[in-house]
Amino acid sequence: MAENLGEWKRSRYCGELTAANIGAEVTLMGWVQKRRDHGGLIFIDLRDREGLAQIVFNPAVDAASPNRNIRGQAHEKAHHIRGEFVLAVKGTVSKRPAGTENPALKTGEIEILVKELKILNESATPPFLIEDNANVDESVRLKYRYLDLRRPGLQKNLILRHQVCKVVRDYLSERHFLEIETPILTKSTPEGARDYLVPSRLSPGHFFALPQSPQLFKQILMVSGFDRYFQIVRCFRDEDLRSDRQPEFTQIDAEMSFVDREDVMGLMEGLIAGIFKSAVDIELKLPFPRMSYTEAVGRYGLDNPDTRFGLELKDITALVKDSGFKVFADAVKKGGLVKALNAAGCAEFSRKELDELTSVANSYGAKGLAWVKITTEGWQSPIAKFLADTEKDGINKALDAKAGDLLLFVADIPKTANTALGRVRLDLAKGLNLIPKDTFNLVWITDFPLLEYDEEEKRFVAVHHPFTSPLDEDIEKLDAAPLLVMAKAYDLVLNGTEIGGGSIRIHRQDIQSMIFKKLGIGEEEARQKFGFLLDALSFGAPPHGGIAFGLDRLISILCGAESIRDVIAFPKTQKATCLMTDAPSTVDKKQLDALSLRLKT
Repeated sequence: MAENLGEWKRSRYCGELTAANIGAEVTLMGWVQKRRDHGGLIFIDLRDREGLAQIVFNPAVDAASPNRNIRGQAHEKAHHIRGEFVLAVKGTVSKRPAGTENPALKTGEIEILVKELKILNESATPPFLIEDNANVDESVRLKYRYLDLRRPGLQKNLILRHQVCKVVRDYLSERHFLEIETPILTKSTPEGARDYLVPSRLSPGHFFALPQSPQLFKQILMVSGFDRYFQIVRCFRDEDLRSDRQPEFTQIDAEMSFVDREDVMGLMEGLIAGIFKSAVDIELKLPFPRMSYTEAVGRYGLDNPDTRFGLELKDITALVKDSGFKVFADAVKKGGLVKALNAAGCAEFSRKELDELTSVANSYGAKGLAWVKITTEGWQSPIAKFLADTEKDGINKALDAKAGDLLLFVADIPKTANTALGRVRLDLAKGLNLIPKDTFNLVWITDFPLLEYDEEEKRFVAVHHPFTSPLDEDIEKLDAAPLLVMAKAYDLVLNGTEIGGGSIRIHRQDIQSMIFKKLGIGEEEARQKFGFLLDALSFGAPPHGGIAFGLDRLISILCGAESIRDVIAFPKTQKATCLMTDAPSTVDKKQLDALSLRLKT
């Protein structure tokens, strides 16, 4: 039954038609969403990427066709149409009869009276309904991703992604940035996540790596004199996955020469503002707020704070350092902190709810979560008897506690105390519905430490990456007090999600060598891994810096998507597999032999 398109040309998208088009002759093409047979009249909702249009097969209109060779054919063929058939129709845009309008659709005032029909292809019965609210397991949707992508919601997400990419290219191009591609097959320089490795056929026993980011190449471009570079680039990291991670993801990557932090942040604020205006028609207020790393961690426990709600953390270490409650006192003696927050009005929480919050704290390394319910008679808590009245009064005052409130405490090393209670804060906010919808809070986090000490590896590691420049005035502290050295780094946080991070880079070879040494990367290892960069820095490298935004994360927030998988055309599962293509897969032994590889048995 399938027919060829022949000389037919689509004149409009289905979802574009409005009352302004009444009387127009149109040719539409798309997929059958629904078919309704009302006896003589047959109604079909025809769908394309722009929306739905109701098309009507009326035997009277069909019989009046000026082409006597096709009189009556359209209505007759319409009896055979089923869901997801691919159609082409010619007809007249008409006003719907009074009382049959559909205000939920852009095309709800009109319908197309069909004169000619071509069934371009038939369809098997889909494994799920092609509609946004269909309750379908994600594994099924990913297996039939080509059907999943027909759903209006996903199509809208990917159209918005295209719009954002266009804004990026237009904005940066107008400001003298050049879009330059960097290699996908490159050298393995493992730092942070594991590399994806690609064996070389021409150099047996040697491997390329897929880039975790274009970091080194964009710095090389600055040395090369391309003073403003950008790229919307694919990156690859072999790491454990979650809802906002994929093994392959996309960055908006930019680098500039002869700039300081304010130059980069100012330019990128304009870019983000342009994206918001284009994507969701929201005017962002510039400049974005700034917050130091120390303030962010102190108030919210995390360096990517969600500032849309309160529940701020308080440091009560000084109040309880000599407390009779051993958990608090011992933590302080070991150099730790006691952090607290007031969950106002939550004194009625059940034991089960308190245990669930404790589990959240435990999952981020805390040994426990102490709690106090404030009643009209005072403190109700297992720890109340260990604290003096003066300590209780001090805590009440610090947390502005009143009857009906629930106070929560974590005592541990600073990183654990802050992180664990910061995550409890987020869990509370979700459970209490404190997070406002359709609100976008952006904040720059600045003044990061350059280094932190890894207790497991017993060495210093870079907070951002090894190429981040320290503050000029802090360079002299590198030997004596490395943990006090601040970085020229900055992250942009949107609603508690880091959507971008960057820094001013090290452009002097001597300082880069100092940083490598402090990170435990010896001269030979540095030369082996980063020799080309060190060489480049010796040939007049300009001061430079940049930033990379996570495009997938940004789009998912703009779309209100639960997972970045809903804004990527062909994503992987949390096990880094593609259910549609069954990748990764085994390969033929001949291919392995050509690569000089042998599988372990």
